[in-house]
Amino acid sequence: MSHSPTGNTSAPDTAPGGRAAADPGRAVQARPTVALVVDDEPKIRDLARRYLEADGFQVLEAADGEAALTVLVETEPDIVVTDIMMPVLNGLELLRQIRLTSSVPVVMLTARDDEIDKVLSLTTGADDYVTKPFGGRELAARLRAILRRLQPPHAAPAAGDGEAAEAALTFAGITIDPGRRSVQTSSGTVTVTALDYDLLLALARNPGLVLSRRQLLAAVWDDDAYVDERVVDVHIRTLRRALGDDAAHPSIIETVRSVGYRFLPPPA
Repeated sequence: MSHSPTGNTSAPDTAPGGRAAADPGRAVQARPTVALVVDDEPKIRDLARRYLEADGFQVLEAADGEAALTVLVETEPDIVVTDIMMPVLNGLELLRQIRLTSSVPVVMLTARDDEIDKVLSLTTGADDYVTKPFGGRELAARLRAILRRLQPPHAAPAAGDGEAAEAALTFAGITIDPGRRSVQTSSGTVTVTALDYDLLLALARNPGLVLSRRQLLAAVWDDDAYVDERVVDVHIRTLRRALGDDAAHPSIIETVRSVGYRFLPPPA
């Protein structure tokens, strides 16, 4: 595998074998899961690399967005972790470039606990974000959770072969199909991130009920030990934007102050 000499990239040794089959977050495959870590701070890349390799990932590195694009042309990582604030090409511009041609999951790193960074990341096409300073175990856990979430759904069993796949949830103005992971509104097909979809599905499975942020974390995030409850608010905001739902006058997701959120549409 070759890399641009100006890209400051590396491909450390493959992690010890034997863990892929034991980890439910990793699909059974002939090679380890490959993560591309993009950050202009060598210490951050080193921290991410050490923890991800310990978790069984193979790690590629790039020092800026332009170098990352070179790596993406030459390889096909399974997931990308990128800082936002970088020279040459920042993380948001890198994400926009990636989304022109690829649906590879992307996790954004931000040094600021600023909601606008998170909203911009998610609306640009990121799958999740982690705020610096982060713990290495947290990063590995978040990446594993995303990869589990993006596993293709099991094929529906044939009649008589066991439990049927979950039927589409149909409400006034919106249909959510768990088997196809699709969302249809009166405006057509709605494209949402994997996390936003799971959040919408959790609400739609409990129509009319108020779900707390902690309940939604438990339903959507596989391991919520590292997740702040405020992340739910950020994802609700991006989900509403995708659905065209007005927070001030909602027709799909209602905010119940100091408690959580409620799915409003009645069954069709």
